[in-house]
Amino acid sequence: MKVGLNAGSEQPSGRLHDFIGCDEARTLWGLFRERVRRTPEGIAYQEHDGVAGSWRDYRWQAIADRIDCFRSALAREGLAAGDRVAVLLPNGIDWVCFDMAAHSLGLVVVAIYPHDSAASSAFILGHSDARVVIVDTPARWEALQAYRSEFPLLKSIWVRSGGPIATAANAHLVLRRLGDILNGEFQLPAVHPTAPTSLATLIYTSGTTGQPKGVMLSHHALLWNVEAAAAIIPPRTDDVFLSILPLAHAFERTVGYYLAMAGGAAIAYARSAQQFREDLVAIRPTVLLGVPRLYERMHAAIHAQVGDSALRSALLRNAKALGWRQFEAAQHRGPKLDLAARLAWFVLKRLVADRVTASFGGRLRVAVSGGAPLVQSVAEFLVGLGLPVVEGYGLTEAAPVVSANSIADNLPGSVGRSLKGIRIKLTDQGELMVRSPAVMTGYWKDQTQTERVLDAAGWLSTGDIGEIQDGRIFIRGRLKEIIVLSTGEKVNPNLAEAEITRDALFDQVAVIGDGRPFVTAIAVLNIAAWQRLASDYNVDPERPNVEPVKRKVFARIESLLAALPAYARVRAVHLCLEPWTIDAGLLTPTLKIKRDVVQRRFAKEIDALYAGHWIPRAEHRDT
Repeated sequence: MKVGLNAGSEQPSGRLHDFIGCDEARTLWGLFRERVRRTPEGIAYQEHDGVAGSWRDYRWQAIADRIDCFRSALAREGLAAGDRVAVLLPNGIDWVCFDMAAHSLGLVVVAIYPHDSAASSAFILGHSDARVVIVDTPARWEALQAYRSEFPLLKSIWVRSGGPIATAANAHLVLRRLGDILNGEFQLPAVHPTAPTSLATLIYTSGTTGQPKGVMLSHHALLWNVEAAAAIIPPRTDDVFLSILPLAHAFERTVGYYLAMAGGAAIAYARSAQQFREDLVAIRPTVLLGVPRLYERMHAAIHAQVGDSALRSALLRNAKALGWRQFEAAQHRGPKLDLAARLAWFVLKRLVADRVTASFGGRLRVAVSGGAPLVQSVAEFLVGLGLPVVEGYGLTEAAPVVSANSIADNLPGSVGRSLKGIRIKLTDQGELMVRSPAVMTGYWKDQTQTERVLDAAGWLSTGDIGEIQDGRIFIRGRLKEIIVLSTGEKVNPNLAEAEITRDALFDQVAVIGDGRPFVTAIAVLNIAAWQRLASDYNVDPERPNVEPVKRKVFARIESLLAALPAYARVRAVHLCLEPWTIDAGLLTPTLKIKRDVVQRRFAKEIDALYAGHWIPRAEHRDT
């Protein structure tokens, strides 16, 4: 591999905008080949070399050479165009190489979350009828092998690295190390003449209410969405994206991978969530894509650094307030700062705001939040301190971006305006409907579910409750998650959950109450924050549900929910110490809470919260 510029270095001088459009690329393989043709010596990717302890740059031509090795290897598997091949790797250049090599042969790529459970991964391998899978370690395959009967058509496993590889238990299954595969017989296959409308990938949904569904997306759908999204935030040839979301996530795939490629930007692959803050400073990205939890953790970390210092708290509070006023003026929603305010902002920017932006690398031009609603107060706080945070909205079935704010037209709390060429409308129930050339073909092997969400005219039911004000979209919650109390009141649990998790004491929350007389919650405590609180009150940190501390914790919840209608406020809470995880079956791969699973897991505790109150018998056993 060629080693180029140091990490964080600028791209070679030239045009700042060199975008490859949908019609020119035609397919994902066409996009890649055109990018290599235009900028063969441009920096494509950056990865951390654990042995050398430094970041390495990989140029487009070097990536093309490695992809040719993958193409030759895949051609030897005896696959036909349209066959499915799966990738179960952390983000990195091998993910890209496998993906692009598969597209050059007309294969359909099935992406699997590397942090998903073995059972879920096995289901996807079987449901997609994958013939080949590439995994990162022998341990990964060993975990999958316990579910071998679920994916009988799989014929070949490529293992990238790790310890000794055990012999495959099935004589019809070939298990090989990636290094051996790529160093084998080399014969470059012909490129398959793939049509833009051909199926490119299956992206499996999170599965909050059952098994995940395979969303079918064509080359044209993905590339059309790339071009439409680029009109809101145009990528630049000197951009450096820092990739932290899994490439199995539709948001990361389209915007953090294909859009960056279309614009000639470089992508640096973060090492891990634990080392993410170090990577921010080392890479100094210009573009960052994240889910709300990433920004909420940054928000909490900033406050944690302030600690109990009254002076620091005042400086932070005043910096945010003045920064927000400056932002509102720049957005033409407020008056310009007067001389005294400008002088105060000049000082506070250097004392406070610049330190915050420096912790993100110091040169971010846009930080996009997607995948779920970002708490408005968190967005306003970060924007006020100078971080260019914008929210977008989308769903896998729309390939995925539907709307987004731009830097010049940004309203925190909204998810912006729909992309050009996308039509939106609201049903009588307030559900947001979407129609665009990027909408999925359907769900893989599930015509019934397809017909439930995609009508004959091409309108996609998003399942999200929305409002449209002055052309901007506001997402108010999930239609199927609306809680109907036994009193007839309707409660959006997302609002209460977002407010409660603003407090650093709470890591995860599920609001309960469907068919019940009032709203309650199950909350997972942040261990560090809880231990400090338990120490302050001299109580056993292993017993969070004892009085009087629980009353004090509940008082914090009441304060957080004071602005909600009385019927929507939590009236009782059960506190947990063990985090909800994907492995435990309580979270989806995209970290969404499986509310029905939480309710079943904590059925006894929930019943105790309602003790002494009338509960409809028919509903009682469901939760």
